[in-house]
Amino acid sequence: MKRFHIRSRSLLMFAALVPLLLLFVYVALRSGPLAPVPVTVTTVENHAIIPSLFGIGTVEARYTYRIGPTLAGRVLRINVDVGDKVVTGQVLGEMDPVDLQDRVDALDAAQKHAAALVTASEAQVRDAEARKIYAGTQALRYDQALHARAVSEETRDAKEQERQVHDAGLAAALADLEAARQELVRSRADLEALITQRDNLRLLAPTNGLVVARDVEPGTTAVAGQSVIELIAPETLWINVRFDQLRAAGLQAGLPAQIVLRSQGVHPLAGRVLRVEPLADSVTEEVLAKVVFDSVPVPLPPIGELAEVTLTLSALPSGPSLPNAAIRRIDGILGVWQVNHGTLRFTPVKLGAADLEGLVQVREGLQTGDQVVVYSAKALSKHNRINVMDQIPGVAK
Repeated sequence: MKRFHIRSRSLLMFAALVPLLLLFVYVALRSGPLAPVPVTVTTVENHAIIPSLFGIGTVEARYTYRIGPTLAGRVLRINVDVGDKVVTGQVLGEMDPVDLQDRVDALDAAQKHAAALVTASEAQVRDAEARKIYAGTQALRYDQALHARAVSEETRDAKEQERQVHDAGLAAALADLEAARQELVRSRADLEALITQRDNLRLLAPTNGLVVARDVEPGTTAVAGQSVIELIAPETLWINVRFDQLRAAGLQAGLPAQIVLRSQGVHPLAGRVLRVEPLADSVTEEVLAKVVFDSVPVPLPPIGELAEVTLTLSALPSGPSLPNAAIRRIDGILGVWQVNHGTLRFTPVKLGAADLEGLVQVREGLQTGDQVVVYSAKALSKHNRINVMDQIPGVAK
């Protein structure tokens, strides 16, 4: 009787443990470590990939004008401020002339004196020429009289000597005239140089532009060549863009560009690649390019603002492609988790070009129609069971 009672309790305990064991196995297979991993899958399809390049750059001015004095001096006045638009020839500022105008007046008087000396020398030349002609005529007449024995030889020699003296006087007058003319040229050149120097005290706008910097204030002493006012030509704005060298294949002048300025949000502006710089950055391993706007942005972006630039390259021939989110790297091998009749297999692949929409070409390893895992709730292995879902909770589509 006692043995029967013990057996009954054992049966009851066994009957109670079996459901618990079955429940444990069920939970382990459904939500435990042996449970199927939720995944989303996609099918490899043929797509014509349109590769794109993405780069970050800064807004710069193609032409910048730094205007300052040609000689050291004190800034007298500045007529413009940062943000002002100016036109060609507009007076932007002026340097203190000090005694420059007095020196101009002195050189002007010196030039007039030199001109008067030239006039006097010309008169002396005309007088010397007249004296030479008269002396020559007298010498010829006395020479003829000597042949007629009307005058003595000593008288004829005296007239010949007078002629030679007047020849020398004419030569001296001509030399004085040339010296006076050279002095006039020198004084005129000095005066023009000083006038130019005086005019250079006026800081003029070389072109239509926008004032972006005022480096010196009135009363400050500026050295020769120092920038006082800085101008840019707004219509020459461009983007200095950097592209990764690994993805820069196909980068060339003329490619259309979409430019997104940080200050203007997501609204893209049209542009094009003006040129690709022949020198790359060997430190950052980037290729540099200049991208220009098709039309000047309004409002004008500040110099130095960051911009995102997207270039569209020529479309490639259609071929098998898949989302790049499906690509995995396991033990250094690039591949995908391929789904075949509900089982997993890691398939190595060789990839081609990619676009900015997330599609990448598959050159080797997959065929059109193959199914691959895009997202999974956890890291996969070939022993995992999977549960294909339209969307994994907590993972965006």
